[in-house]
Amino acid sequence: MKKFSWRGLAILVFVLATAFFLAPLLFKDSLPSWWASWKLNLGLDLRGGTQIVLEVDTSKLPADQASKAIDNNIEVIRNRIDKFGVTEPSIQRLGEKRIEVQLPGVEDQLAAENLLKKTAMLEFKLLAPPDEADKILTAVDQNLRMNVSQFPTLARLDRQDKALVDSLKLAADTLGTEAWVFRRMIDRSEMGYLVRSENYRTLADLMEKEKFIALVPAGYQLAFGKMDSQNPTADREFYVLNSAVQMSGKHISKANMEYGSAASTDPRTANKPYVSLQMTSEGARIFERVTADNVGRRLAILMDDVVYSAPNIQERIPGGRAQITGQFTTSEATELEILLNSPTLDAPIIPVSSSIIGASLGADSIKSGITAGIIGLLAVMIFMLIYYKGAGLVADFVLVFNIGFILAMLTLFKATLTLPGIAGIILTIGMAVDANVVIFERIKEELDAGKTPRTAVDAGYSRATVTVWDSNITTLIAAAVLYYIGSGPIRGFAVTLTIGIIGSMFCAIVFARTIFDNLFLKGNKETMSI
Repeated sequence: MKKFSWRGLAILVFVLATAFFLAPLLFKDSLPSWWASWKLNLGLDLRGGTQIVLEVDTSKLPADQASKAIDNNIEVIRNRIDKFGVTEPSIQRLGEKRIEVQLPGVEDQLAAENLLKKTAMLEFKLLAPPDEADKILTAVDQNLRMNVSQFPTLARLDRQDKALVDSLKLAADTLGTEAWVFRRMIDRSEMGYLVRSENYRTLADLMEKEKFIALVPAGYQLAFGKMDSQNPTADREFYVLNSAVQMSGKHISKANMEYGSAASTDPRTANKPYVSLQMTSEGARIFERVTADNVGRRLAILMDDVVYSAPNIQERIPGGRAQITGQFTTSEATELEILLNSPTLDAPIIPVSSSIIGASLGADSIKSGITAGIIGLLAVMIFMLIYYKGAGLVADFVLVFNIGFILAMLTLFKATLTLPGIAGIILTIGMAVDANVVIFERIKEELDAGKTPRTAVDAGYSRATVTVWDSNITTLIAAAVLYYIGSGPIRGFAVTLTIGIIGSMFCAIVFARTIFDNLFLKGNKETMSI
């Protein structure tokens, strides 16, 4: 029975993972949608778009609130961009007071600036009761159906549904056609309603239109739940609200994220994060009235018309102190704390600089990067083939796999490829064969000493591997420092360099060695092409 090889299994996983995540880049049109959705994201410098640097004016805030003001503004900006329909945006803090926003594909610089700098609106509104919410959604659905000519996207979806019914010869109500297109895009969930990720963009664009807003019954509002920052493509909660504002941010004096004691008898807070609220004197009176009149209903907390939380009112709450409990993670509770601290909402956002990178410039950058990469790859491969003969051919073979591995891992981790990232890949091409050169030279020394090919390869790998590890680990440390202290394109360079180093070490130490063992050293050969 043949001995099990962990090396062979590792290579199999390496090749299959590379092929799986690289396939959407090469055969996108012929793959199933779930597979083709794994795509390589291009950064602003390759795709084109708008870059804006913002400064948060914290001059009127106490020092302990200035940092929270910036964190709050970053969260507000993130959700505004989500409503704007930008895919793969980059939002990061620069220094103490600045925020850099990159919007790939957006070339309307003025519209982007206006969206980012407008005043934030924190509001509290009641959710409509379930039966009432159903009636509102049905009414909106019917209103849209009667005015379908004003909404081309819905008209197209309606035609597609009817064509599907006709082609499959289904009964008229098989697709739930008693409800029209709009209503069928909204599913029921345990807590209310849910919009699947594939329907979100369609509904979000629709709900921004004045014509749509006019068809929503008076006194009501439709809103999405906030985006999951850990999984931006996740399904979204959907809410039907009473449009009347019960309270606003000015009525909140202070909010704190706290942990309940493990010994607490209250299951809502025991060993769980929650947010405690302290109202202003006016806010306390309003909050007591709202909670007394609406026990059993849910009170939504909205920022820029996006619902961040919708806790249930369990009892009348006097005294201006309250707790918001729920199935929070620590990060979610902290985010809600930042949102509710009204003083942080008073820090205005001032655009410092903005620039537009045209799509043609991005295309030129991609072309130049690919050309440089191909030239570098061919030069290295030809050199290895001439100088190391058969062994050089093995190095060239695994080098191609290493480049594919870099692109595949960028796709897997949904990283963004930038122009410095392409430079990192080109640098990796040279560094990848460096490990092979060290190993091959050691093997040649062993062969010159009169050892057999098998013994020379074993000795060459065992003695050169330590050197390979040392040199690559120092480079990994440098890449880690670049990623930690850098931003934007610098981080992109560090990411591609790190992936390339890991791939090159695997290819040189594991992949190439296996090829040697199975092709060059079988049958106790006395000569070796190197």
